[in-house]
Amino acid sequence: MFDYKKHGQINPPARLLMGPGPINADPRVLRAMSAQLVGQYDPAMTDYMNETMSLYRDIFQTQNQWTLLIDGTSRAAIEACLVSAINPGDKVLIPVFGRFGHLLTEIAERAGADVHTIEAPWGQVFPASVIKEAIKKVKPTMLAIVQGDTSTTMLQPLEELGEFCRKNGVLLYCDATASIVGNPMLVDEWQLDAVSCGLQKCLGGPSGSGPITLSDNFVEHIRKRHHVEAGIRADHHQEGEGTRIRSNYFDLPMILDYWSEERLNHHTEATTMLYGARECARIVLQEGLDNCIARHQLHGHAMAKGLSAMNLELFGDQSHKMTNVVGVNIPAGIDGEELRKVLLLDFGIEIGTSFGPLAGKIWRVGTMGYNARKDTVLTTLAALETLLRIGGHSFTASAGIMAALEVYAESNSFNNV
Repeated sequence: MFDYKKHGQINPPARLLMGPGPINADPRVLRAMSAQLVGQYDPAMTDYMNETMSLYRDIFQTQNQWTLLIDGTSRAAIEACLVSAINPGDKVLIPVFGRFGHLLTEIAERAGADVHTIEAPWGQVFPASVIKEAIKKVKPTMLAIVQGDTSTTMLQPLEELGEFCRKNGVLLYCDATASIVGNPMLVDEWQLDAVSCGLQKCLGGPSGSGPITLSDNFVEHIRKRHHVEAGIRADHHQEGEGTRIRSNYFDLPMILDYWSEERLNHHTEATTMLYGARECARIVLQEGLDNCIARHQLHGHAMAKGLSAMNLELFGDQSHKMTNVVGVNIPAGIDGEELRKVLLLDFGIEIGTSFGPLAGKIWRVGTMGYNARKDTVLTTLAALETLLRIGGHSFTASAGIMAALEVYAESNSFNNV
């Protein structure tokens, strides 16, 4: 039984979240999320829904009408896209270069897909030619791919895939949770059919809402499975001829009906999360999308240079690394988990380890969203330097800080940006 006398209000410790996500939410987002609730059909609420759709069209760089939110974490958005598009028995091709390719594989398998995978070593990405050859061989209904995989810090190039998929009748879905607004994402130019993301990384918000955008081609495909629930179905509603989508909550055609002008009830929109998602997009676009990406490039570069200057080996193919998170090999003689623990408890700074074959072998240090700033980079480097020197790791004193400062000097940016 909960003893209310022993448990006060929630009051978490102050932390600087410099791992692969989540990060500290922008205070403006938190303020937006404290706004009063309104009814789901209140004109103020439906206006906010429409504004959110418009804002995320600019975030995704698309004209797609169906650009909206899935209530739930970024994984909810992934699952909505996959379970709504995959008919049992459909062939789905998934290039795996880290943990989250395996996640796409599991979700697709649960949706009944005939899944085919190709794999690259963790720390590398796929040449477009390899993916194209696999498409020719497998002849899938869908290519499902991760753009930025935080488990490896790698960024998969997408530019050549969309046109090829269109020519071959293949739907192209992409998970951009870890990469969007920290790295370019040109949905229309790259001819991507469905893209999903989350708020808790470069967008600078909390986990709990999953923005998605869907092409007309993708919507036409999922509309074949359109279904309207008994109790709200009217005479003018038409059922699709395809198999019913296996999830009610993640049934995208029903969710599209909810976000349409008809506002056909599906669920009660998560009002507070919508406020937060709207504010995340507004802040990025106020800064300027190109400026936001450049900010992540600057601070990510400064962090990587600083870590490298402390005699730490950067992990993976640096020519295909995300701007917003860097992996470093844990040096010999250093207890990686103990250092992370002391860094958190004594300095209030969190960095990450990784998963699977990289668990305990690398640290992942992020510069994302609200935390992509000069002061956070320098603070993190200073704390890491202290603990590495205590642990016996050899490097020139202040080398990390000086290397980062050189990056900022070269960019003519000594102020936080």
